[in-house]
Amino acid sequence: MKLTIATQVSVDGVMQGNGGRHPDLDPGFERGGWARPLFSPEGSAYVASICRRADAFLFGRRTFELFAGYWGTMAPGSGPIADAFNTRPKYLASTTVTEPGWADTTVLSGDLATAIRELKDRGTGELQVHGSGVLARWLLENDLVDELSLIVMPVVVGEGTRLFPAAGRDIALELVDSRVFSTGAMAQVYRLAGRPSYAIG
Repeated sequence: MKLTIATQVSVDGVMQGNGGRHPDLDPGFERGGWARPLFSPEGSAYVASICRRADAFLFGRRTFELFAGYWGTMAPGSGPIADAFNTRPKYLASTTVTEPGWADTTVLSGDLATAIRELKDRGTGELQVHGSGVLARWLLENDLVDELSLIVMPVVVGEGTRLFPAAGRDIALELVDSRVFSTGAMAQVYRLAGRPSYAIG
């Protein structure tokens, strides 16, 4: 199973609070909601197409709580994104949550790397990570990601948690798809391709 990180980032790499302000999950972050004004119907349809192709979802705790409180409360038939999140298996990486409360959710609390490798080995399909910045960075650091699906929004947020840390492992990327939406947002899909090469001299 292919593991894909799918998220929205600003031009300066911020992913925190893209959908809105949340004083409990993002205390002190006043620039939340920076991505929403830059979405268009075509961009929303693109996100829906990503969610529809998922065979399962993997979440970090904060994004899980946010999504469960929003998408998880929607009735069947509310839309393709809600239906995907509510009907596919979900896996939560957490050492503190024991009763997730969102149907069809399994908590992964032991050896996370082994558990994720076992999920990936189960067969074909796609295991998607949406948001979940702490988890996404850990997955990248531990070489568990196969593909990055980024929607780069034409905005510099100037502060907030970024997808990539200030110092981390280096990764070569192969561009497999790219498109531009009417708002200037760019969808870019990259396949991870080992370590990059560096010029000498």
